[in-house]
Order: sequence, then C-alpha cells, then structure tokens
Amino acid sequence: MASIRASTEVQRALGMLKRKSTAKDFANLKRFGIDAPKAFGVSMGNIQAIAKKLGRSHELADGLWATGWYEARMLCSFVEEPERVTPTQMEAWCRDFDNWAICDTLCFKLFDQTPHAWAMVKKWSARKGEFQKRAAFALLASLAGHDKSASDERFLRSLVLVERAASDERNFVKKGVSWALRRMGTRSPALTKACREMAERLAASKEPSARWIGKDALRDFAIWDARSTS
Repeated sequence: MASIRASTEVQRALGMLKRKSTAKDFANLKRFGIDAPKAFGVSMGNIQAIAKKLGRSHELADGLWATGWYEARMLCSFVEEPERVTPTQMEAWCRDFDNWAICDTLCFKLFDQTPHAWAMVKKWSARKGEFQKRAAFALLASLAGHDKSASDERFLRSLVLVERAASDERNFVKKGVSWALRRMGTRSPALTKACREMAERLAASKEPSARWIGKDALRDFAIWDARSTS
C-alpha cells in the first residue's frame, strides 16, 4: 500500500511540474550552464512552491529521484526527510550528479543537514567524476554556512582537502574548491587567517587552477573586508 501511495504521489508531483513548465525556464537551463537532457523547464521558485504543497516524505523523494527528471530530483532537496537519509543513499545520488545545479542544491538544502555530511566531504574529495568531486566542496561550503556547532579545528583540517584539490583544472571542481575556501574564510577570525594564508599561497602557485582559486578567494575576501568596514 505504501509503495502504491508513493507511486501516486510521484505521478502527482510530475503532473504539477509539467503544468508549471515554460519555454523561458527551459531555455534558462542552457543559459545557466545546466546540462539536463530530461527536463521540463520549471523555475526554482515554482519547484519550491510545489515542494511545500507535497510536504516531507522519504518514500516520495526516493520515487522522484528514480524518475531521472531534473526538476523531480530538485524537488528531492525539499521533500526528503534529512533524518532518514542514509550514507548508501547519499553515495547513490552523488553518483547520479550530472550538473552543478543538482549537486549544489542537494548539498546546500539536504545533505548538510544529515549526520553523514562530514564523512562524505572526505570521501567525495577523492572521487574522479567532476560533479562527484565538486560535491565534496559544495558540501563543505554548505557546512561552513550552516553547521553552527562544528569547531574551527574541523574546518582547519579540511583545508588539506582544499589544497589537494586545487590542482584540478576542471571548471566545476575548481569553482567548488574556491567556494569552500571563501565560505570557510568568513566563519571565524582563526579560519579567516588560515584561509587567507592558503589563498595567498595558491595565488602564487605555478599551477593555473590553484592560482585561479587563490585569486578568486582573495578577491572575495577583499569585498567582504570592504563591506565589514563600511
């Protein structure tokens, strides 16, 4: 009975997404560099509105993910029950990441709320796939913003992962690494100091990717300084 109910809810959700699809939103996928061959074209605002109507359900999220539809997988970020997410599920979903938007939204809106997040940062940082490796740093950046109980020491230890991945020249990996470094650098005075020192070191690197990450972070820190003193 539960599986029948979940299947019915999946079909209901897909119908809601189809009704909210527009040509403009479909075109925006390409505009924002989102490679999603199986997509309706629904804005994030409408996806979130649909999620509120559907409510939280682990079974629904599982069914939505299995459809492979871009917007259905986006819905998972908002309808899944974080406390019921397992490491096995996180690994399986991460393997399916095929664009930055799914990767970042799942990490920022769901995975960072699970007790398995920190373990996945370390595991995924060694992954070969571009979006699987990006997931480690999208998740680290999300934890820097949302995990208020984590100690500075935990983030300081993660800088090793940042430095190790800085030589990866793939676009979405290096942008994820920069995001994590920049976000950690605004968390506390100790992390600000450590992250800026790393950014300066990377900016002076002979490796193009590391140099880009370092300069990108330093530029962001300068903007943050200006806002803080204004």
